[in-house]
Amino acid sequence: MISIKEEILVPSPPRRVWEVISDPSAVVSCIGGAELGASHDDGSFDGTLAVRFGGLRVKFAARVALDLDEPACEGRLTARGADGQGATRFSAGATFRVAEGETPGSSRVFCDGEIKLNGKLAKLIESGAGMVVSRMTKEFTDELVKVCAAPAEPATAAPAGTDTAAPRPTGLLARLRAWWAGRRPRRRGQSPRTASPSVNEPGEALGQGSRR
Repeated sequence: MISIKEEILVPSPPRRVWEVISDPSAVVSCIGGAELGASHDDGSFDGTLAVRFGGLRVKFAARVALDLDEPACEGRLTARGADGQGATRFSAGATFRVAEGETPGSSRVFCDGEIKLNGKLAKLIESGAGMVVSRMTKEFTDELVKVCAAPAEPATAAPAGTDTAAPRPTGLLARLRAWWAGRRPRRRGQSPRTASPSVNEPGEALGQGSRR
């Protein structure tokens, strides 16, 4: 069995860190060798992780489930899977929590987990697990800090009273669609709409235009 107990310091506010660490796609982007697969009706999703143990590279495939407690900024992850050849199977469970850091605007991420292995490679993997976990934790921390810091300025730069639920469309095509949706009422002598769902759902606006 492999035990994991880590505390990660992140120089970003807890809510921002929680947004990232509770998003599977964002977490996967912080882990080298990890890929996100298909999602399922029960909320679980597929994932793969390639890990190097000395001169041996092992790729695991797993079914992952994630339970989140938004108000408490806590979550639990469970996973079951096997290596590509089916020689080694594993089950894993981990809890994580985001808390205030020691300095304002910083956070601490606590993670506790266990991985149980069965099969041909179990002993080999367990013998090198300490070094691998240490290396992956450092790589994950470095990437998590970058991801949490990148969007911080745009998120806090919005003036008071701005509707942040409908971000300004980006890209030439999105801007053209938003411009056309706002222009159409004025062509009919109507007052322009100040907030239209067509900004966020250009496909719906185009569909309405085709019916007219």
